[in-house]
Amino acid sequence: MFSPRGEELERGWPGRIDGDRVIQLAAQTLQSFFTGGGHAREHAEYRLADVVLLAPVLRPPSVRIFDGEDDFRFANPAAIVAADAEAVSPPGVSRLESVARLAAIIGAEEAIGGFTELVEWTAPDLPGEKSRDFALALGPVVTTPDEGVPGGVDWERLVGLAAANTVLLPGDVIAR
Repeated sequence: MFSPRGEELERGWPGRIDGDRVIQLAAQTLQSFFTGGGHAREHAEYRLADVVLLAPVLRPPSVRIFDGEDDFRFANPAAIVAADAEAVSPPGVSRLESVARLAAIIGAEEAIGGFTELVEWTAPDLPGEKSRDFALALGPVVTTPDEGVPGGVDWERLVGLAAANTVLLPGDVIAR
């Protein structure tokens, strides 16, 4: 997702990076792009230097973070920020910590649509899960499975665990 510099679009437009250019795609969101089979007509072309890269999914239906092998916890989907956004400390917090993770974004039919980075910001001064409730930096670039699958993670197993007893929706984020 991107926005031309100076236009400050909150959600932005889906785009494909090609070298030093970004090509706008005819889809409203990354979720709709994945749901449409990962294909969309191309629109305007922008220089990469003339755009701002945004979080690939602004409001995912859910965010699941696996810390161990077989279990996950939910994170706050409303806490998603762009990858280069500064995490704002909650009131009364003296320091922030970050954990960089790999994330899969669910596409159509509960399959992985793409991979990106997720940084989970924590405020150790806050109690329990509130220490993780304020900022998740997502993106900015999403690679599709045909471009390669990040190694060291059994993504299909994690997706299967996340999907047990529920339905995964396009845009759901699963992080490890």
